[in-house]
Amino acid sequence: MLSTMLSQPSKFVIIMKDKVQDTLNEIRVALQQDGGDIALVDVDEETGTVRVELQGACRGCPYSQLTLTGYVERILKERIPGVKEVLNVNLEALKMD
Repeated sequence: MLSTMLSQPSKFVIIMKDKVQDTLNEIRVALQQDGGDIALVDVDEETGTVRVELQGACRGCPYSQLTLTGYVERILKERIPGVKEVLNVNLEALKMD
């Protein structure tokens, strides 16, 4: 029983992830107007880290990091307690290469 409880995500995690996804769905509209998009990859509730993948025109845009921190991260932090940072998995992959 205890192992089952530990392996299942807490209600807080599910609620936080749902709130992040709902907010990203609102943000997505603006990004799509410029040919881009955003997808939620992961939410780590312990660290407050949200990982997203920028897609379409946003993926290679020189302003993508500005969009991520100045727009996406700012809105997520304002609306969802616990969000500390938003990371672009596209850039994380480049750093590993």
